[in-house]
Amino acid sequence: MNLTHSPGLLDKNIWTDQLFTGRWRAGSVAAGVIEPATGRELGRIGMADVSMIASSAEAAAKTQSAWVSLHYEERASVLRRAVRLAETHFDEIVGWIVREGGSTRAKAAFETTITIKVLQEAAGLPSRSAGELLPSVPGRLSLARRRPLGVVGVISPFNFPLYLAMRAVAPALALGNAVVLKPDPRTAVCGGFVVARLFELAGLPAGALHVLPGDGAAGAALTADPNVAMIQFTGSTAAGRKVGEAAGRHLKKVSLELGGKNSLIILDDADLDLAVANTAWGTFLHQGQVCMATGRVLVQRGIHDRFVEKLAAKAASLTVGDPAEGDVALGPLINEGQRDHVARIVSEAQRRGARIATGGGYRDLFFEPTVLSGVTPDSPAFSEEIFGPVAVVVPFDTDEEAIALANRTEYGLSMGIVTGNVGRALRIGERLRTGMLHINDQTVNDEVINPVGGVGASGNGTSIGGAANWEEFTQWQWMTVQGEAPPYPI
Repeated sequence: MNLTHSPGLLDKNIWTDQLFTGRWRAGSVAAGVIEPATGRELGRIGMADVSMIASSAEAAAKTQSAWVSLHYEERASVLRRAVRLAETHFDEIVGWIVREGGSTRAKAAFETTITIKVLQEAAGLPSRSAGELLPSVPGRLSLARRRPLGVVGVISPFNFPLYLAMRAVAPALALGNAVVLKPDPRTAVCGGFVVARLFELAGLPAGALHVLPGDGAAGAALTADPNVAMIQFTGSTAAGRKVGEAAGRHLKKVSLELGGKNSLIILDDADLDLAVANTAWGTFLHQGQVCMATGRVLVQRGIHDRFVEKLAAKAASLTVGDPAEGDVALGPLINEGQRDHVARIVSEAQRRGARIATGGGYRDLFFEPTVLSGVTPDSPAFSEEIFGPVAVVVPFDTDEEAIALANRTEYGLSMGIVTGNVGRALRIGERLRTGMLHINDQTVNDEVINPVGGVGASGNGTSIGGAANWEEFTQWQWMTVQGEAPPYPI
């Protein structure tokens, strides 16, 4: 696919050296769009500085009141038009996720599909009940209603760039907020400019959405800006701590969806082939660059050795290469820094006694699917989020030990249990500290209509998605109405 002269949604003449403030305008500086599989430059984007963040936040606040005042059907129709546009330009969007994000074509198609579902679900929000009637004294109406926050700042990551941006942008807009989106500069086209173009062409009022790629200083400015009422952040725990601290200092609402070291527990009554298939999917999907990735595989000792053998064979069979050039199972890691992080953890695990059952090497940004066995709890492979295609297999003897190992982490995003005994899994699951739990499934799951969120170092206990969107992107207002003011005695 030749993206450099691609017509349609993402024609380069529209966005080269530009960013989006309701109209396309030059950024403070330009940055290259790099294809991780080849190192080639696919184009150049505009980057926002601190002053541009401030001016966009102010403009968004001014536009928001007009946007929320529109008839609910007008707001819904913008979302529905965005759905049709995304469906029309489906292949073009997929192509950019593949090239810019290093995604396999299957992952990119799945991501685009669930992004469309986000838009579809958001289109129904404007027409839903916005509150409830409360009991009160005779002659007085007492109402609790949900009201938009104002301007929502969204800071989104590189790994599922389009979906993780749109899952916040679409419901926030649908519920009457304006949005300033700061996508990761590494995936600013597929994770930012796609969003901008869909809403621009769908007829969203200019100024209700701003898309501003930028560095950490731009993110800090967005978090501190007085016109921004809320930050929805998806990314690393280290960055999330800074966002949460700054949001608290400025008394902003904040939603943090952060990293994870997610355990998949394989009990000795599990179907071994199904357990291997679930592990491979949860570990190697998008090269392991998923916050919900299966970071630890806890396997009961009686089946441990056979499991490792089968998983190693499965990993060794997976193809690795440029996803734009062929049908491969794994593409490249996002950059050299991430590759070196993965390599360091694998090397340190070996130094502490772990065995590489398969993989462990890399070429350029292509890291081999790797299986580590004999990993001990003192190894960084056990405790650190790897964000790479590395299966960390740890044996256990009893259910009590499995629970203790799974909970031996500061994270708490997603866990899974594979077993032939659902009752046993439910008993174990009751004692796992995790925001999401999947019995007889791996750890990477999202159906759009479900709330997603973690505890501990994986988030601040908030959720985004499904019914949680009403709670996240609005606030309660109590309102009473009487025919006349009461005659208070003083």
